Amino acid sequence: MSADIDCIVLGAGVTGLAIARELALQGREVLVVEQAEDIGTETSSRNSEVIHAGLYYPPGSLKAHSCVRGKALLYAYCEERGIEHARIGKLIVAANQEEATQLDAIYRRGQECGVTDLQYLDASQARQLEPELTCHSALLSPSTGIVDSHALMLALQGDAENHGAMCVFHTPFLQGEQLGNGLFRMDFGGTSPQTLTANTVVNATGLHAPDVARRIANTPAHAVPQARYCKGNYFTLAGRSPFRHLIYPIPDESGLGIHLTLDLGGQTKFGPDTQWIDGIDYSLDASRGEQFYATVRRYWPGLPDNALLPGYTGIRPKITDPGKPAADFLILGPADLDGANLVHMLGIESPGLTACLALAEHVGTLLRPHTRS
Repeated sequence: MSADIDCIVLGAGVTGLAIARELALQGREVLVVEQAEDIGTETSSRNSEVIHAGLYYPPGSLKAHSCVRGKALLYAYCEERGIEHARIGKLIVAANQEEATQLDAIYRRGQECGVTDLQYLDASQARQLEPELTCHSALLSPSTGIVDSHALMLALQGDAENHGAMCVFHTPFLQGEQLGNGLFRMDFGGTSPQTLTANTVVNATGLHAPDVARRIANTPAHAVPQARYCKGNYFTLAGRSPFRHLIYPIPDESGLGIHLTLDLGGQTKFGPDTQWIDGIDYSLDASRGEQFYATVRRYWPGLPDNALLPGYTGIRPKITDPGKPAADFLILGPADLDGANLVHMLGIESPGLTACLALAEHVGTLLRPHTRS
């Protein structure tokens, strides 16, 4: 019995689109199924749009490897495809001697992960780069940049479709199982409910990935972590930014702190903060902006009163509880799933945008190709 489709990729965010492109470039038949109305409507479009250097992650971790590898692939891809981006660099700033010790740890970790272009700056050197900045010391990361995430996703979608992939929207996944002949039966809802069989399934549904994994009957329940939702609120600066680099404080256990980023249009954004929530909710409480002033003024004392405007929110797809260190990316593949040609992408939070092409490479090596009969 032949499958209706060779590969089904669930989720049309940046990770799902990158995987679909990778599989299509391998010559495989790919269908991308998305429950929303368009590509990248959740985590992929609700972030800082930063190309990360790979400084923060434990050496040897999947996050570390895929970020450093993905950064190189992403810059090359943006150049090749004409995707707007800028390698503007960032400063990680220490407010005092205690935080400077943490800078040392970040520097060493970056070196171990293969980030070899970091530069120590004292307060005077940092102010030469950014006159409005106040700090005890800083690390300059020249290879950090920014990218137009929507243009990136459009390019990935275009590449995949040019190599035969198809994308369908408004099509929620309901449930699935692996049949005795090795094929997967996948049930979909929406305005035209249908059931499809596939040789290979990739779950790249971001915030929904743990729930989707549990709805594929052959996935061991104990292998799937509980989804946790960490909302990040962003505020924008009224007026012109005095900064040319991204400015990051010392990270905390929930993320990289309320940092200052610039988009390709020159707008300054601050965020994300940390707000643990029970479900997916993108509303923004404007009163949270009051907490931003004190935090931002630790490195930019000149932030004017009433200069922060409500921006947007994003949700980080966590797989650890509040107060716990961030987990590594968790990719369950055939070796974890009794040889099933199935992959679950779990906890793909930051630096998932940077790592998307490297993660796609990794998934491409996990899956055995099939020839349709």
